Amino acid sequence: MQTLAGECKSGIPEIVRRAAEMQNTEPGRLARAVAAGKAVIPANQIREHKLCAIGEGCTVKVNVNIGTSGLRCDPHLEMEKAKCAISEGADAIMDLSTGGDLKEIRKRILELDTTVGTVPVYEAVRRAGSAPDLDPDTLFNVIREHCKQGVDFLTLHCGVNIQAMDALKKDPRVMGVVSRGGAFHIAMMASTGEENPLFTEYDYLLEILAEYDVVISLGDGMRPGAMIDAGKMAKTVEYLTLGDLARRSHDAGVQRMIEGPGHIPVDQIGYNVKTIKELTAGAPLYLLGPLVTDIVPGYDHVSGAIGGAIAAMNGADFLCMVSPSEHLALPSVEDIREGTRVARLAAHVGDTTRPGIDWLGTGEEEMAYARRNLDWKKQFSLAMFGEHAKKIHERDGKTDTCSMCGDLCAVKIVRDSLFKDS
Repeated sequence: MQTLAGECKSGIPEIVRRAAEMQNTEPGRLARAVAAGKAVIPANQIREHKLCAIGEGCTVKVNVNIGTSGLRCDPHLEMEKAKCAISEGADAIMDLSTGGDLKEIRKRILELDTTVGTVPVYEAVRRAGSAPDLDPDTLFNVIREHCKQGVDFLTLHCGVNIQAMDALKKDPRVMGVVSRGGAFHIAMMASTGEENPLFTEYDYLLEILAEYDVVISLGDGMRPGAMIDAGKMAKTVEYLTLGDLARRSHDAGVQRMIEGPGHIPVDQIGYNVKTIKELTAGAPLYLLGPLVTDIVPGYDHVSGAIGGAIAAMNGADFLCMVSPSEHLALPSVEDIREGTRVARLAAHVGDTTRPGIDWLGTGEEEMAYARRNLDWKKQFSLAMFGEHAKKIHERDGKTDTCSMCGDLCAVKIVRDSLFKDS
């Protein structure tokens, strides 16, 4: 069976037409972007769900991570988080569960009407008992099981190879490796002295993904985990490897995204994003943050939103929500709500700079008129989070103006002075 990328080279598949309608773009344009590897539509053939087009010509999308841990395993709570994220506008959910019945948890999440991603190496390590004990057969079997169960995209750390590990040794970092998947592969290679099987058997991996038309998200296993590590060699070595892997994936007809770049100073975001885009021939870029400072635990979602907006302005396509509990604890439902909201804000800000996106038509223009007219009902209907805005406005009682300005409202004074007859 031909993959979606392959089908798009000779026509416009129905799934692309549906995704284009949701994206409010021209189907032919989206099909050309998918065929060129500059856009992806994660949609496993096993299940149907609300589609999410990511990449060139598309609005910036938002993913939200949920999942159990070894210390706190409550599958019901994780479902609450997933539903909360979707209700707040998340375009995709990633299940990062590492505790409990992982297959059953994933089954429940896959019943949701949304795009779903996973990181198979987490489950593979649980089965093996530890990262050094993980063997290639177990890893590939888990990958196939995730595909067969209906997962739409998989984060796979294929670029964490011996060359990247050597770069880490030659140019050490304070935080070492902060990616769990990256750390698992480093531990495997250090223990066995052998290459990462996802790197050596990459063609076999692509065959598995093509069978189910699953998108590969090439993981940023060597991303820096601190500002002080942003200029170290390891991430750049991984960038170069991901460029080659992205080309091979595209040649095999497998849709792919690229992940990166971690914790980096704000003035480094632009050239990192553009470098990754250039090396991967414009593949969709998926990133967590990037986080632009290390000293705001509890507000890392804001740090990530700042970085995400700048990254999107420079070409990033898919933002992974950062929660207020990042670096501190497993997120609560309210953490998920707040993190999703600020990620959506960052995505919208990024959209205002993307070619072909009618960002004024998203309510920006109408909001200006609603505010001029002091039309609160209209303002709340246009607001991204209208009910929240309404509660704030009405906490001092229902008023014609906001309670900060009251009878000294500049908008009302000028309107009544100059435009009272209009």
